Amino acid sequence: MTTAAPVPEAGEGPDLRATGERIEALLEAASTGGRVARERAEELVRLVVDLYGAGLERLLEIAHDAGRLDEELLDRLAADDLVASLLVVHGLHPYDVETRVARALDGVRPYLGSHGGDVQLLGVTDDGLVRLRMLGSCDGCPSSSVTMNLAVETAIQAAAPEVSGIEVEEAPSAGTGGVIPVSALRSRLEEGARPGSAGAWTTVDGLGGLASGQAGAFSAAGLAVVGIRLGDDLYAYRDRCPRCGGGLADGAVERRLGGRPGDAVLRCPTCSAHFDVRRAGRGLDGGDDHLEPLPLLVTDGVVTVAVPGTVSA
Repeated sequence: MTTAAPVPEAGEGPDLRATGERIEALLEAASTGGRVARERAEELVRLVVDLYGAGLERLLEIAHDAGRLDEELLDRLAADDLVASLLVVHGLHPYDVETRVARALDGVRPYLGSHGGDVQLLGVTDDGLVRLRMLGSCDGCPSSSVTMNLAVETAIQAAAPEVSGIEVEEAPSAGTGGVIPVSALRSRLEEGARPGSAGAWTTVDGLGGLASGQAGAFSAAGLAVVGIRLGDDLYAYRDRCPRCGGGLADGAVERRLGGRPGDAVLRCPTCSAHFDVRRAGRGLDGGDDHLEPLPLLVTDGVVTVAVPGTVSA
């Protein structure tokens, strides 16, 4: 259920999550007055939502009649998270579910590619079920498969919250046996949805301010995280060297010896182990060492990181 957000202070945007939680809290408080009080509160919210929806629809009609509702304006409306969410709630979004899902997947493909994976949209059924095929994996790294799925799920839910579900068809990859089973993914997502779980997406202040080639120490849901920027790309890993157990935030980010421009290696400051930043933290010194990658998304300049519960390194 959605209502108008509170008026933000100058220069700030509304905290939609906090607004939604406040609405639910007020409705719950109204229920203490009995069933009738709860029903009246819910009816009030519905009437306000309907009123704003009718006004929003009329606004679009006026823009269309004036010849201003062209493709450029539609793209700008669809690209604004707040406006797009309101359009979805009232059935006014200019793009259908499949188009929005396809665009959402395009947005996470750079992240998936950095972990050796990709995703293919097979279609959206009439009842709103999104069908996907996950491609590739991460050189046998199960934690990366989980984080890739989390990133895909989050992107789709943000772009098309009305979808009824997501069905993932597994595609075996060379030498790895495919991505993590869907049943395991769902259990981790459900675990992450519980209050206090580390599976929630968490804003990480300061991570977006890293300079290219710089690593830094951050915290996400209480977990120590090392963030790294390479050009315009940001990466997040658990801040723990799998070889010596030490922190990595003070490590040097170097060009890989003999590598292509843009290749980057993070060197552990304690044991000097080397890890490929762009390729899911794969160890470069032999053996099976690898960093634990964390899904990272940037929305309107805000960096969020998800920490899956009980994912082993």
